[in-house]
Amino acid sequence: MGTVADTVLESGGQVIGVIPKMLEDREISHTNLTELIIVDSMHERKTKMSELADGFIALPGGPGTMEEFFEVFTWGQLGLHHKPCGILNIDHYFDQLINFFTHMNEQQFLQDRYLSMLLNDTSPASLIEKFRVYNPPAIKTYIKENQA
Repeated sequence: MGTVADTVLESGGQVIGVIPKMLEDREISHTNLTELIIVDSMHERKTKMSELADGFIALPGGPGTMEEFFEVFTWGQLGLHHKPCGILNIDHYFDQLINFFTHMNEQQFLQDRYLSMLLNDTSPASLIEKFRVYNPPAIKTYIKENQA
């Protein structure tokens, strides 16, 4: 994420970081951001990032990236936000995850309308265009649609 932040800053953009105090105390934070918001916990960090974000893009990463992506994706299903959630599939890093979303759908654990929430592309520009035209589905309910 530091490389992404540096590139944005070098291009004249602004970068807001959100970090829990415990990590700031370990001197893990980026020191040249436009703004650095220090919060008390990881939960507060995710809430603050969600408030600040216009959308969410997962870049290749590890378990923390997956946990954060799945949380905001689930929040979208529940209608807690209506922001796009995307995966930038650099060098096909996320191919297996994208296939797993399809598997969840085929096994009837993910409705078609929520599968369509998973925006993905190998090109940053194409992914951003998908964000621009994103239309969120109706919020998740547990009432069968034909019973309504």
